[in-house]
Amino acid sequence: MKFSIVALEILAISGWLIWQTRAVDRGRRSTAAAGLLALAALGLWAWLVVQAPVEAVQGVVQKILYVHVPNVIPTYLGFVLTAVAGVGFLWTRDERWDDLALASAEVGVLFCSLILVTGPIWAKPVWGQWWVWDLRLTSTLVLWFIYVAYLLLRSFAFGSGQARSFTAIYGIAGTAAIPFVYYAVRIARGGLHPENPAEHGMPPAMAWTLLSGHVAFLLSFAYLAARRLQLARLEAAIEEVL
Repeated sequence: MKFSIVALEILAISGWLIWQTRAVDRGRRSTAAAGLLALAALGLWAWLVVQAPVEAVQGVVQKILYVHVPNVIPTYLGFVLTAVAGVGFLWTRDERWDDLALASAEVGVLFCSLILVTGPIWAKPVWGQWWVWDLRLTSTLVLWFIYVAYLLLRSFAFGSGQARSFTAIYGIAGTAAIPFVYYAVRIARGGLHPENPAEHGMPPAMAWTLLSGHVAFLLSFAYLAARRLQLARLEAAIEEVL
């Protein structure tokens, strides 16, 4: 049931953001509503984190789990939408698809950065080190570099149709790293990074707290990406005037 909730939210957000590319002006009210919904969800998530039981082995530091893990799905969603929008741009040459690719990549990089920041904060008291070259950590860092490079390429591609086509292809190819990152723990048997705790069962209070984080962070992703789309349309309008 919990997986179904997250899966439905991902589909709804993806469809809504694609609709936003076609109706940015008409979508302002829905964007504001999404922002309020995200704020309310974040408030509920924060309350549940405080109320969640303290884990017996790791102690209170384990609660970083509720901040660290919910960043993962928005990261993957951002990069997958970058690829989907890249395909849309290559197929139609419609710049609105290109705007979605950029917005998704930027917000995806933000959430990926949060993964890399919160992970060491959790690792230090648990592993005794801020960073180890574990396969999951290393591959996540590589994924971050792939899409930071994508954003840098985009900055050089401004106004060039050929360069935008190249970055669209690059954004599509970059998603090949996602399955490797996801399955890195299983590939590197005996690595330090723990497996997904949700796959092995969690106490209900912890599971629902983690679910609330997934819902809240996905809503935050949707709001930030929609706002970035609106900014892209304003930039395009300014370019037309100039």
